[in-house]
Amino acid sequence: MPAKSNLSVNKTSTYVGRFAPSPSGPLHFGSLVAALGSYLQARKAKGRWFVRIEDIDPPREVIGASQQILDTLEQHSLLWDDIPVYQSQRGELYDSKIAWLIEQGHTYYCQCTRADLAVLGGGTLCACAIKNQAVAGAAIRFNNTQVPTQFNDVVQGRVCANKNSSEAQFAIKRKDGLYAYQLAVVVDDIAQGVTQVVRGADLLHATFYQLALYQAFGLAAPSYAHLPVVESQPGKKLSKQNHALALDNKTARQNIIDALFFLGLEPPILLKSAPLQELLDWALNVWEIRTIPAKLASNDNRIQAL
Repeated sequence: MPAKSNLSVNKTSTYVGRFAPSPSGPLHFGSLVAALGSYLQARKAKGRWFVRIEDIDPPREVIGASQQILDTLEQHSLLWDDIPVYQSQRGELYDSKIAWLIEQGHTYYCQCTRADLAVLGGGTLCACAIKNQAVAGAAIRFNNTQVPTQFNDVVQGRVCANKNSSEAQFAIKRKDGLYAYQLAVVVDDIAQGVTQVVRGADLLHATFYQLALYQAFGLAAPSYAHLPVVESQPGKKLSKQNHALALDNKTARQNIIDALFFLGLEPPILLKSAPLQELLDWALNVWEIRTIPAKLASNDNRIQAL
């Protein structure tokens, strides 16, 4: 049976949050910071907190990682509501949304590589966009004609982007037939009723793509809160790709203490040896995402995402 939250949920609360890891390896400390931040934000609002396994990229998936991620969350007392969602089981939903975007004229078929698009620069459309011919091996790209240029982030403040880039024309279905992250994450956030996305600041750039999709669907986007990213060294994100060490479940309490400290919270000395749930209860009482120290947030909110 999947773990479920042991905290009461206020049914009058409309808040829905989520943690959405990819099973490309076990959770590491950076993942824990993101999970803890989103968990505390949801519980503070007396809302629901979902876990979604983003397993739409089989070549990058590590066998057994999905269950290992769930086990690690449970060992750290980060207990979710309802049954975890697996993106690998949602192809029919994604296909229906892609079909709708095609019907509405929001897409085109593209055979270009990233290098081909980079050469164009300046947001210039490739020849594929003009031809728009459905051919085997072509990606389906979103024709981003109204590129969002800024948004207000709960942690990072005003975030701006350079709209003059060919990357604005992003894929929603890849050449290899796999669903693209940008499409899947928006469709699932809509389907699950997510009202706020709390995640790492390494995904700031992705927000502009996702906001564009919300515009195309004619729906209001959730609010966003991008937490500071844990770095293994200055300028280098701690990640599975950089061989970050897996969390040790035997030291779950200390892991949570370290994550809280990273987010600007230092538990009282007596609580550092208390049961993990007491530690989380304390954190919940003092949690205020807007007070995360500015030194932990990005010093440069102007990113070259679009």
